[in-house]
Amino acid sequence: MYIEDFIDYVKSEKRYSEYTVVSYITDLNQFFRFLNKEYQISDPKIIKFKIIRNWITSMLDSNLKPSTVKRKISTLKTYFKFLLINKYIDLNPTLKIVSPKSSKKLPVFVEKDKMDNLFDSNFFEDHFEGKRNRLIIELFYLTGIRLSELINIQLIDVDFTNSQIKVLGKRNKERMIPITHQTLKIISDFISFYQIKKYLFCEENGKRLYPKKVYRIVNKYLEKISSLQKKSPHILRHTFATHMLNNGADINAIKEILGHANLSATQIYTHNSIKKLKNVHKQAHPKA
Repeated sequence: MYIEDFIDYVKSEKRYSEYTVVSYITDLNQFFRFLNKEYQISDPKIIKFKIIRNWITSMLDSNLKPSTVKRKISTLKTYFKFLLINKYIDLNPTLKIVSPKSSKKLPVFVEKDKMDNLFDSNFFEDHFEGKRNRLIIELFYLTGIRLSELINIQLIDVDFTNSQIKVLGKRNKERMIPITHQTLKIISDFISFYQIKKYLFCEENGKRLYPKKVYRIVNKYLEKISSLQKKSPHILRHTFATHMLNNGADINAIKEILGHANLSATQIYTHNSIKKLKNVHKQAHPKA
């Protein structure tokens, strides 16, 4: 099925993040299991449009979210495009595949007073892990960076002179993100006290944190202040963008900080701000 060649391609040439690569492997393995079970197929040349459509139908029948199915279809399209370019197949069976429409949900976020309560509390222990975990939550909330960007921050990426941090975003695009002097002081104290050598966020032995560990850290602390069903690093990214907009930040500036390629990706946060304005209007206007 040329899966190893494909994975090498997305790693080295497309330079996709490790999370994207893992998702691709998971999606493709699921598709191959379906092929083996239903059709006993191992040659990509004989995979037809109808087979892929049946796979999509089976996923929707198993109550997978349309957004999840849409992502898996995207994986398959990238995979078959690779096979076609490298002449492993003659025709791309995904060309006529249409992804299911998923309803747009407003990004959920943590209210400002709850974030204030978290930082004002005694939830963060007074030792290495506690101080590191607080800094993790602060950077997510104060910068809106992605999980992959946070765990890859090295000491050389922290610019103390210009009060900014360099992060490596999607498609290996670098961007500089401003941070407050107070946060810089916390970072500086953390680095010097615990003698951090390379990665800013690591275990006590210096080994870089892995994604699931960071996810668990964020979930642990958000669980103390929020009843949101999902308590992930990405929720803090939503929280950053929503709070910035609510406080009058320019949407184009937020777009640049978040590392969005298009303004449309950032504009979804304006709906949360509009919703807040409507609530204020309803509560305060005498004729509302």
